[in-house]
Amino acid sequence: MRRAVSVAKVKKELLPNQSPDLLQELHLITRDGHLNADALRKLKQVNHLMGLLAPAMQEVMEQQESPVIVDAGSGNAYLGFILYELFLKESGKGKVVCIDHRPDVTARARERAARLGFTRMEFLEAHLDAAAYPERMDVLTALHACDTATDDALTAALQHHATHIAVVPCCQAEVAAQLKDNRARVEPAWDALFGHAWHRREFGSHLTNVIRALALEAQGYTVTVTELTGWEHSLKNELILARKVQPRNGMAQKKLDALLLATGVQPKLLRSLAAG
Repeated sequence: MRRAVSVAKVKKELLPNQSPDLLQELHLITRDGHLNADALRKLKQVNHLMGLLAPAMQEVMEQQESPVIVDAGSGNAYLGFILYELFLKESGKGKVVCIDHRPDVTARARERAARLGFTRMEFLEAHLDAAAYPERMDVLTALHACDTATDDALTAALQHHATHIAVVPCCQAEVAAQLKDNRARVEPAWDALFGHAWHRREFGSHLTNVIRALALEAQGYTVTVTELTGWEHSLKNELILARKVQPRNGMAQKKLDALLLATGVQPKLLRSLAAG
C-alpha cells in the first residue's frame, strides 16, 4: 500500500509562493492536502531542482525582456508549470515551452495550462531530435530524458546558445553498447573497467555524463555536477548544471578528445554537434 504523507509534512515541502492549488491540479497533492510517498518523491525532486535553478531564473528574468525557458522531454510538464508559477506568472513576461513526443500527455498539459490561465506556456508535440525549438532560449531543462534524448536536449541547447542548462540524465545505454563493441581496440587497463556486463552498464552511464560535462565545458560553459536529491527519492539522481561564460575552452576540448581516443566511444551528442 502507498504510505500517506500528512498535511503538515506536505506544507514543509512547499516553496515560498508555491500554490497548493497548482500542486492539486498536477495531482501531486490531494484536495484535502495529502499526498502519497510516490508523489512526495516527485515533489522533492522538482522543488529541489527549483532551488538550484533559482539563481539562473532570477538572472534571466532580470536581464531579458522576454525570457524563453524550454523544458525538453517535459512529460506531464510538472517542471514547466512550477517554473511558470514561481518565476514567470507574476512578472507578466517570458514564456515556458514544453516539448514531448506523446500526443496524449501534450494535449492534457495544454488543456491544463488553459484551465489555469497560464497563457505564456506553449506545448510542442515532437521528438527532441526533431522539434522546432525557439530561435533563442535562455534556460533549457531536461528532467529524466531517457538515454540519447538527453543528448538531443543538450544539442538543442548548444545550437540555440542557451545561457543556462540543467539536465538530469536517465537510462544511459548507448555508450555501454559502444564499449562492448570496442573492447578489442582499447588498452587492457581500460578493458578491465567494463569487461563485465554490469560494470559496462555502470561505467558506460558514468562515462556518458563525463563526456557530456566535458563537451559543455569545451563549448564555453562552466559546469557543476551534483546530486539532485537523496538516493531514497530517485536512483536517476545526477544533475548537470551549466552556464555559458566564454566562446570555447580549448583545454576542456583536449581532455575530451583524449578520453574519446582512449575509450573509442562517440555519443550522440558529439555526433549531432559535428553534423551541425
